[in-house]
This record gives sequence, C-alpha cells and structure tokens, in this order.
Amino acid sequence: MYLNIGGNRMIRKDRILGIFDLDTASQSHLTREFLSAAEKAGRVVNAAEDIPNSFLLCEEQDGIRIYLSQSTSRTLWKRNGL
Repeated sequence: MYLNIGGNRMIRKDRILGIFDLDTASQSHLTREFLSAAEKAGRVVNAAEDIPNSFLLCEEQDGIRIYLSQSTSRTLWKRNGL
C-alpha cells in the first residue's frame, strides 16, 4: 500500500518510520540539527508545492530519507489509516 503525501509523490507505507508536525518538531534544536544535516547530505525530498507542514521519516534501501509534505501530519495519519 502507498500513501499520497502530495506533489504527486507516493510512499510505501511499510517504509514510514514516523510522521511529524514540522512546527512542533522543529521547536527542538536537536530536530533542527537533524533536519539540517539530512538536507546537507541530500536526504530531504520536498514534495510540498508551498510551505511544508509536516515531514515523514522513511527507511529507504539506501538509508533514511525525509519527505516534506504540504499536508498536515493529522491528514497524513488519517490517509495512512491510523
């Protein structure tokens, strides 16, 4: 099964490790450092057409990847069936 995260991007549900609200999660300096390091390493994929509201932490074959989504974390959880 796949989850549509916006921007014509689909992610396999079994690869999703977590769905996070970007505003809430980025209040922590540790999360900001993690996201910054992932971006520098080329591990961030922006699927948002506008300002992102959430991010998904996913396990891919080549390692961890972060997807930015314009959808809220609540909407993604509902689409995910949780």
